[in-house]
Amino acid sequence: MNFTKPQTLKTISEIIGAKMIGDENFPVLGTNEIHRVKSGEIVFVNHPKYYDKALNSAATIILIDKEVDCPEGKALLVSDDPFRDFNKINTHFRRIYSFTEELHDLEVGDGTKIHPSAVIGNEVKIGKNCLIFPNVVIGDGTIIGDNVIIQSGTVLGGDAFYYRKLDGNFDRLISVGNVIIGNNVEIGNNCTIDRGVTDSTIIGEGSVLDNQIQIGHDTIIGKRCMIASLVGIAGCCILEDEVTVWGQVGMASGVRVASGTVLLGKTGVNKDLKKGTYFGPLAENFKDYLKKEIKIKNLK
Repeated sequence: MNFTKPQTLKTISEIIGAKMIGDENFPVLGTNEIHRVKSGEIVFVNHPKYYDKALNSAATIILIDKEVDCPEGKALLVSDDPFRDFNKINTHFRRIYSFTEELHDLEVGDGTKIHPSAVIGNEVKIGKNCLIFPNVVIGDGTIIGDNVIIQSGTVLGGDAFYYRKLDGNFDRLISVGNVIIGNNVEIGNNCTIDRGVTDSTIIGEGSVLDNQIQIGHDTIIGKRCMIASLVGIAGCCILEDEVTVWGQVGMASGVRVASGTVLLGKTGVNKDLKKGTYFGPLAENFKDYLKKEIKIKNLK
């Protein structure tokens, strides 16, 4: 999430009541999760297992729960609860209205047709010659390109499924990101595409999605991908261009699938995949899978 104007380390420190380590005038440009964070942004970390990853990431401000040596050229915000304070920073600088107020600021391109039953949030941009079918829900900040078709019952911009366990209950990381749909995309009935926590969930130009597909927060779908029904893609995944995903595929969080890859039906993806055709509960090369099945069959 980019701030509308740069802030200082001192300003952020005062908002959350955290100890700052670094120049009080150190510039802060926004917040982000570690997989998308850039220079000038804050990332949070609240477990020693991930300290090194956060401290050595592209982030230049680390919101952390323990005072540690500060890397050169960076700054620290030391908090007793970085998860809570990350939420506090995000909601201070960006509010998600979630259809509770009639503010809108809607932009719609020429030739676009929106069914009257569609529900649209605030600061939404829809391009030219789009078709928005009945009962579509479009959340705050969504950006839709030209020549896009969104069929009935689909939800763009729901909250990320991102929680921690706190005092026996689930505590949500509040989503302040958005969804971006490229030109010439088609999305089927009853799909759900969650907005990013602090960045964008992106569906690339020319991609087509069947019915009943779930795409998690901050996931990036490349150009001209084809995804069949009942696919579940977790948050923070990257599908490069021209990937084909057949029905009931499940993908774990944070995996990357190379351009031109084919995932056959019911494949489970729990690791990064190079270009190829994959199948099986733990994705493996389809030819290798068939050879293994033949060997097993011949043992009988």
